[in-house]
Amino acid sequence: MGHATVVDQTLRTMGKLCVETTDPEIFRSILERVGDKWSLLLIGILEEGPRRFTELLRIVPGISRRMLTVTLRALERDGLVTRTIFAEVPPRVEYQVTDLGRTLSGPVMALASWAADHQLEIGAHRSDFDIRNDRDFDGD
Repeated sequence: MGHATVVDQTLRTMGKLCVETTDPEIFRSILERVGDKWSLLLIGILEEGPRRFTELLRIVPGISRRMLTVTLRALERDGLVTRTIFAEVPPRVEYQVTDLGRTLSGPVMALASWAADHQLEIGAHRSDFDIRNDRDFDGD
Protein backbone atom coordinates (compact mmCIF):
# COMPACT_ATOMS: atom_id res chain seq x y z
CA MET A 1 0.00 0.00 0.00
CA GLY A 2 1.45 3.36 -1.04
CA HIS A 3 2.09 6.25 1.33
CA ALA A 4 -0.65 8.38 -0.29
CA THR A 5 -3.21 5.60 0.27
CA VAL A 6 -2.26 5.27 3.94
CA VAL A 7 -2.46 9.05 4.40
CA ASP A 8 -5.86 9.16 2.65
CA GLN A 9 -7.20 6.39 4.90
CA THR A 10 -5.84 8.13 8.01
CA LEU A 11 -7.41 11.44 7.04
CA ARG A 12 -10.75 9.82 6.30
CA THR A 13 -10.62 8.04 9.65
CA MET A 14 -9.67 11.23 11.51
CA GLY A 15 -12.41 13.11 9.68
CA LYS A 16 -14.96 10.52 10.72
CA LEU A 17 -13.75 10.59 14.29
CA CYS A 18 -14.03 14.38 14.43
CA VAL A 19 -17.62 14.34 13.21
CA GLU A 20 -19.10 11.01 14.26
CA THR A 21 -17.80 10.75 17.81
CA THR A 22 -20.27 10.75 20.73
CA ASP A 23 -19.28 14.27 21.80
CA PRO A 24 -17.24 16.11 19.15
CA GLU A 25 -16.38 18.97 21.51
CA ILE A 26 -14.88 16.67 24.14
CA PHE A 27 -13.10 14.69 21.41
CA ARG A 28 -11.45 17.84 20.02
CA SER A 29 -10.57 19.11 23.49
CA ILE A 30 -8.85 15.79 24.29
CA LEU A 31 -6.79 16.06 21.10
CA GLU A 32 -5.93 19.62 22.05
CA ARG A 33 -4.84 18.51 25.54
CA VAL A 34 -2.70 15.59 24.44
CA GLY A 35 -1.29 17.59 21.54
CA ASP A 36 -0.10 20.39 23.80
CA LYS A 37 3.71 20.43 24.10
CA TRP A 38 3.67 20.81 27.89
CA SER A 39 1.20 17.96 28.37
CA LEU A 40 3.26 15.66 26.18
CA LEU A 41 6.45 16.47 28.09
CA LEU A 42 4.80 16.02 31.49
CA ILE A 43 3.14 12.70 30.61
CA GLY A 44 6.49 11.41 29.33
CA ILE A 45 8.36 12.55 32.44
CA LEU A 46 5.73 11.35 34.91
CA GLU A 47 5.72 7.93 33.23
CA GLU A 48 9.17 7.51 34.83
CA GLY A 49 7.67 7.92 38.30
CA PRO A 50 6.11 10.45 40.70
CA ARG A 51 7.65 13.93 40.78
CA ARG A 52 7.31 16.98 42.95
CA PHE A 53 6.28 20.31 41.46
CA THR A 54 9.76 21.82 41.89
CA GLU A 55 11.36 18.78 40.23
CA LEU A 56 9.05 19.16 37.25
CA LEU A 57 9.81 22.87 37.07
CA ARG A 58 13.52 22.07 36.95
CA ILE A 59 13.23 19.18 34.47
CA VAL A 60 10.84 20.71 31.91
CA PRO A 61 12.84 23.23 29.85
CA GLY A 62 11.21 26.63 29.41
CA ILE A 63 8.00 26.08 31.40
CA SER A 64 6.89 28.80 33.81
CA ARG A 65 5.44 28.11 37.26
CA ARG A 66 2.05 29.29 36.07
CA MET A 67 2.05 27.15 32.92
CA LEU A 68 3.17 24.11 34.92
CA THR A 69 0.31 24.66 37.37
CA VAL A 70 -2.26 25.17 34.59
CA THR A 71 -1.08 22.09 32.66
CA LEU A 72 -0.95 19.81 35.70
CA ARG A 73 -4.46 20.87 36.71
CA ALA A 74 -5.79 20.19 33.22
CA LEU A 75 -4.12 16.76 33.16
CA GLU A 76 -5.55 16.04 36.61
CA ARG A 77 -9.03 17.14 35.47
CA ASP A 78 -8.81 14.76 32.49
CA GLY A 79 -7.78 11.90 34.80
CA LEU A 80 -4.32 11.54 33.28
CA VAL A 81 -2.38 12.68 36.38
CA THR A 82 -3.03 12.50 40.11
CA ARG A 83 -1.93 14.99 42.74
CA THR A 84 -1.13 13.65 46.20
CA ILE A 85 -0.64 15.94 49.19
CA PHE A 86 1.39 14.51 52.06
CA ALA A 87 0.66 15.81 55.57
CA GLU A 88 4.18 16.99 56.34
CA VAL A 89 5.70 20.29 57.34
CA PRO A 90 6.17 21.82 54.86
CA PRO A 91 3.48 19.99 52.87
CA ARG A 92 4.82 17.76 50.10
CA VAL A 93 2.88 17.39 46.86
CA GLU A 94 3.61 14.76 44.24
CA TYR A 95 2.22 14.23 40.77
CA GLN A 96 2.07 10.92 38.99
CA VAL A 97 0.57 9.50 35.85
CA THR A 98 -2.64 7.48 36.28
CA ASP A 99 -3.48 4.16 34.64
CA LEU A 100 -5.37 6.14 31.99
CA GLY A 101 -2.36 8.40 31.53
CA ARG A 102 -0.13 5.35 31.08
CA THR A 103 -2.24 4.31 28.08
CA LEU A 104 -1.14 7.62 26.52
CA SER A 105 2.55 7.11 27.32
CA GLY A 106 3.21 4.80 24.36
CA PRO A 107 1.89 7.23 21.74
CA VAL A 108 3.59 10.16 23.54
CA MET A 109 6.95 8.39 23.55
CA ALA A 110 6.50 7.33 19.90
CA LEU A 111 5.85 10.96 18.95
CA ALA A 112 8.82 12.15 21.03
CA SER A 113 11.02 9.53 19.38
CA TRP A 114 9.84 10.62 15.95
CA ALA A 115 10.59 14.28 16.81
CA ALA A 116 14.08 13.37 18.06
CA ASP A 117 14.79 11.23 14.97
CA HIS A 118 13.70 13.98 12.54
CA GLN A 119 14.70 17.21 14.31
CA LEU A 120 17.80 17.83 12.15
CA GLU A 121 15.88 17.19 8.93
CA ILE A 122 13.03 19.46 9.99
CA GLY A 123 15.51 22.12 11.14
CA ALA A 124 17.11 22.02 7.68
CA HIS A 125 13.68 22.38 6.01
CA ARG A 126 12.90 25.36 8.22
CA SER A 127 16.22 27.00 7.31
CA ASP A 128 15.62 26.41 3.60
CA PHE A 129 12.09 27.80 3.91
CA ASP A 130 13.32 30.88 5.78
CA ILE A 131 16.01 31.55 3.16
CA ARG A 132 13.54 31.09 0.28
CA ASN A 133 11.04 33.40 1.94
CA ASP A 134 13.66 35.90 3.08
CA ARG A 135 12.33 36.18 6.63
CA ASP A 136 12.57 34.62 10.06
CA PHE A 137 9.89 32.11 10.94
CA ASP A 138 10.17 30.00 14.09
CA GLY A 139 6.88 28.10 13.66
CA ASP A 140 5.72 28.48 17.27
